[in-house]
Amino acid sequence: MKIARFFLVFCCLLIVQTIKLSAQSLTRNIDYFLGAATKYSPVLKDYKNQQQSIRIDSLLILAAAKPQVTASSAGMYAPIVKGYGYDEVLTNGQALEALLNVNYDLSNKRRVKNQLEGIKLQSDSIQYAGTLSLFDLKKSITDQYIIAYASQQQVEFNKEVTTLLKQEEALLKQLTRNNVYKQSEYLSFLVTLQQQQLSLKQAELQYQNDYAMLNYLAGLTDTTRISLAEPQLDHPISKAAKGFFAKRFDIDSLKNVNQKTAIDLNYRPKFGLYANSGYNSSFLLQPYKNFGASVGFTLSVPIYDGHQRKMQYEKLDLATLSSHYYKDFFIRQQQQQLDMILQQLAATDQLFVQLNQQIKFAKGLIEVNSKLLRTGDVKVVDYIIAINNYMAAVNLFRQTTTNRLKLINQFNYWNK
Repeated sequence: MKIARFFLVFCCLLIVQTIKLSAQSLTRNIDYFLGAATKYSPVLKDYKNQQQSIRIDSLLILAAAKPQVTASSAGMYAPIVKGYGYDEVLTNGQALEALLNVNYDLSNKRRVKNQLEGIKLQSDSIQYAGTLSLFDLKKSITDQYIIAYASQQQVEFNKEVTTLLKQEEALLKQLTRNNVYKQSEYLSFLVTLQQQQLSLKQAELQYQNDYAMLNYLAGLTDTTRISLAEPQLDHPISKAAKGFFAKRFDIDSLKNVNQKTAIDLNYRPKFGLYANSGYNSSFLLQPYKNFGASVGFTLSVPIYDGHQRKMQYEKLDLATLSSHYYKDFFIRQQQQQLDMILQQLAATDQLFVQLNQQIKFAKGLIEVNSKLLRTGDVKVVDYIIAINNYMAAVNLFRQTTTNRLKLINQFNYWNK
């Protein structure tokens, strides 16, 4: 008998522990959704593939700078029929060549270096775009998480108020039967309860929509009803001079410098060597001896092209000047944005003292009216007004908290 009781108690404890673990596993924080969004984002994967493609481009440039070996073959036969045909002096009647060619550009070293620098700048641009896309994704996920968490809090608050009203409704119903309150007062309270029940259902629907949107942005298809943990965001202290957003303008300036170098290299002399060996014969004289080889060089010196170099320089200078204008304007806007957010945060933080006092007084008034309600010493309409004031104060507190979290998220985004 004792063994059976012990086994029963053990099973009950095991069930309770399982329920606790299940409840814990259904609570997720913001890092869960940020991790999922980063993992499933096709945009981030695309940028990663572009980085790999850029590395292949650099290998292609290095491969093209090495000596190029090609094999070529060509044959020709020009018959003369009854004296008609191509001039045999020009064509030799027939010809055959089969050659192995080697070409190498001796002046290509600087061009290869310039091309590799250009590839590096493209890689920096892709890396910047990928990081910016990651920041945008995290900002949108965080904003939606804050919205969903606020909706969840609204549901919990409406449940508390609904439970309170149900308890008071049962008491008021009994007091109405005892002629302590009029039937009209009870019906007014009942209407308030029904409105609160509708508000609760509406809040639950809103939370479902906000949570579904959070899953949608994160690339999740999970429809499990879970609880969101309170978002933990670092409170901004001061502006950081990291200059991430201005980096794209610096990359553009470096690209213009790289293009200028490429223009200069196009006006440098080009010198190359070539060699070939194989068989080349017209079959007119000792064709079995026409195996041989040859070496040579190529030289190209640009002299005049209508001042195109100067005009290309002017285009790049204008592009660099425009980039400076955009950079200066953006930096001013960024600083103004950060200052404005800090001012809004400071003003928002000052509201919490007044809001906490208002909630404290409104809640105290409800407790007092609840006691007076049991003795019939307070009007039902006054009790309803006290509840509405308390709900308004709590909703304002929650809305202010949500706005504060959004401001922090916005500041952390721009403060890079």
